[in-house]
Amino acid sequence: MATEDEQSSLRPMYCELNVLTRSDGSALLTQGETAIIASVHGPIEVKLQHMNVEKAHVDIHFRTRSGLGSVNDRLLENLIRNTYETTILTALHPRTAISVQIQEMQDLGGLVACAINAVCLALVNSGLEMKYLVAAVHSVLGENDKITLDPDELQSKDARAKFTFVFESVGRKTVSIYTHGKFTSDQYHRALRMSTAAVGKIFDFYQEIVAKQSKVL
Repeated sequence: MATEDEQSSLRPMYCELNVLTRSDGSALLTQGETAIIASVHGPIEVKLQHMNVEKAHVDIHFRTRSGLGSVNDRLLENLIRNTYETTILTALHPRTAISVQIQEMQDLGGLVACAINAVCLALVNSGLEMKYLVAAVHSVLGENDKITLDPDELQSKDARAKFTFVFESVGRKTVSIYTHGKFTSDQYHRALRMSTAAVGKIFDFYQEIVAKQSKVL
């Protein structure tokens, strides 16, 4: 259970689907003041070096707001690729590629979680088959052993450790975990418990967005 000094609520979320006309699915997602646009193309023709006769190749491209790439950006791409290679039913589309483009619009805390969630909504919008939906929750460990869930940029500034847990929608089990910094086992499990308790709100948000889109169609 979170202490009185811990923040256990999520920042407000907003999403708009079909924001890009030349993609098979797209989503603009904001969590607090962090904003991501994700788009999906595929199944499309795959490059020869990535061709697999048993499944589709999942390609992830992340672009920062400045347009300048870094080692951390490649780590983010790998994290998202590992998450969605196990989520998308790639065996249904052998010898093809599924390309995901992620554009950072603004980063004011929780960029990784926002990107993962935006991709999930873009995939839902594209109609690609998935085993389950996924949702990511970000938290940080601050001074005085305080865990802050879904922190903004100011709350993240002096964090001793950062946690991003990615959950699947069926059993609410973790499918990916990204951590940075120093923390104890107790602090890790406290962050995990808080994230597990909060992720249902994100899945509920997904349902609301899809329901609204269905009414529009």
